[in-house]
Amino acid sequence: MRLDKWLFFARIFKSRSQAQAAIEDGKVWIEGKTSLKPADAIKVGDKIVIAIGSKHRWLTVLALGERRGPAPEAQALYQEA
Repeated sequence: MRLDKWLFFARIFKSRSQAQAAIEDGKVWIEGKTSLKPADAIKVGDKIVIAIGSKHRWLTVLALGERRGPAPEAQALYQEA
């Protein structure tokens, strides 16, 4: 699944365009490597770090999801470390 789409489905960002901008600005890392392409593929088990403002979020992908659903469904897509 595309990284930007997953970040939107998981409700990390309010829109896909915000997710794309964060990725292109180098604020998202997959498995310790900076991701600069919104189309980078992710899979279950990947470790993602996201810099939002001065805070960092460490996430482990638990599921890929099929849509942007309600918050409980989105929270089931990842585990925060």
